[in-house]
Amino acid sequence: MSDDRLFTPDFKTQPYWWDAARPGIGAPDELPAKVDVCIIGGGYTGLNCALELARGGVSCAVLDTKRIGQGASSRNGGLVSGALRHAEATLVAEVGEERALRLQQEAAGTLQYIDDLIAREGIDCDFVRVGRFSCAWSRRHYDAMARSAEQTARLTGEPVHMVPPERQREEIGSDFYHGGQVAEGSATIHPGKYVAGLARAAQKAGAQLLGQTHMTGMQRDGQGWRVETDRGAIRAERVMLGTNGYTGRETPWFRRRLVPVASFLIATEELPEGLAKELVPNARGLADSRRVLSYFRLSPDHKRVLWGGRVGTAAMDARTSARRLHRLMTTVWPQLRDTRITHSWNGNVAFTFDFIPHFGEHEGVHYALGCQGSGVAMQTWMGTQAARAMLRGNSESAFAGLKFPCMTGYGGNPWFLPLILQWYRLRDQIDRRLT
Repeated sequence: MSDDRLFTPDFKTQPYWWDAARPGIGAPDELPAKVDVCIIGGGYTGLNCALELARGGVSCAVLDTKRIGQGASSRNGGLVSGALRHAEATLVAEVGEERALRLQQEAAGTLQYIDDLIAREGIDCDFVRVGRFSCAWSRRHYDAMARSAEQTARLTGEPVHMVPPERQREEIGSDFYHGGQVAEGSATIHPGKYVAGLARAAQKAGAQLLGQTHMTGMQRDGQGWRVETDRGAIRAERVMLGTNGYTGRETPWFRRRLVPVASFLIATEELPEGLAKELVPNARGLADSRRVLSYFRLSPDHKRVLWGGRVGTAAMDARTSARRLHRLMTTVWPQLRDTRITHSWNGNVAFTFDFIPHFGEHEGVHYALGCQGSGVAMQTWMGTQAARAMLRGNSESAFAGLKFPCMTGYGGNPWFLPLILQWYRLRDQIDRRLT
């Protein structure tokens, strides 16, 4: 399709989710002089931490450089699972068999936690437990999925079954993959509505939300902290960091332990009647098993396709990323070759060097960071756990107290990502050819 026909006349370089739930909480007229806890980062992590703290009678303020919820929390694809993205054997080698099992079980439980939270707070966010279809990139990937099916079912407590290649059109209207795995313990959500609902719940509980307020530094101030912002200073007894893929130079110890990676998404125009059902018969969330993966789904009203992937390592022109995603999408679904794009956007996720989410305390700063690109349920849980640790003085979470590794010489600028992306693409090609 020619470039002038690829984009609709009303094409937007912003998340599709913002059409229904645009981040709206900006800078207040005045900053609070003092709070018990100052939370840096106004996404799932910070808002859930604030909600839990406020419910526990603790005064808190949430700061964000942008409007509350404007970062990755309203920019992701809205796929929700409790999976811990880590190879089991490597995880056991890193933390031991008993700790590895606890981490996996706790991660699996985050899906039920977010389900209960949404119901408790009455958040209308199109949360539906539709399951996920993982598309096998190669026959070897299919075999690996088959070997993991029993364990996945055991951890999630939900059915898991394999779909062989000859039956994959029961799950996806394409012959591009080599079958795949259906895991019922997954869901889809409208991330924009969810983060907006969390903001309302936190405010109702008593938390103060301070959007468009950039933290420029923090320093010990007697028994507490003085948090400097571009709008003034706030005194706090404690500080909590939940900036994830947007962690800046103001917190260098944490920045050295996180690798920010850009993820890109597009939304198509509304599809002809019946085509959406052909593409995704059961309206599940989908992702393929490539190292440089694609993830995709229907919009909540089942009228559009939302397609995401790693077509670069840092932010780029929205039309450029949209062209790349459209090529990937139409490779899988040739039916969409003439379908235009209405939205194109990106957001940062954060990986850790051990591929495990972390929360804890370092030199008096509490933190919950490193969602590994699967943060809707996990960062909801981690923010809550960080708050509970502050309220109780300790935590029973398996994620608490893990060593938070860094890489020698790394300062937070992931210069190596383009090389890794090329290497992963080569390995994906090799895997495909060996099928």
